[in-house]
Amino acid sequence: MSAPASECLFCKIARKEVPAALVYEDEEVLAFKDIFPQAPVHLLIIPKAHCPGLGDVTPEAAAAVGRIPQVAAQLAKDHGVATGGWRLLSNCGPDAGQTVFHLHFHLLGGKPLGAKLCV
Repeated sequence: MSAPASECLFCKIARKEVPAALVYEDEEVLAFKDIFPQAPVHLLIIPKAHCPGLGDVTPEAAAAVGRIPQVAAQLAKDHGVATGGWRLLSNCGPDAGQTVFHLHFHLLGGKPLGAKLCV
């Protein structure tokens, strides 16, 4: 199910081998615009280290993953959705809708999102 880090699309984005519309980067975390946005603001936030999903977080990746909500809150402010509200979610496994098996969080906002819980 999970591609090795050498073949993982999001690892390639983190290594700058594949272009993406980056909106945030530090040593451990990267955020970029989703290429198929489901809301006016739809960003993907990833740890740079390869991790297939939330059920696979290693102690080495835990610090980066733990910072993602803080990064998301700042990005929500930066993209003008903090006041109206935003959603942060991660799909874990194919039955949940995960299609890229590198842990990532969707930050969505900019319109009423209602009860829909998937992207």
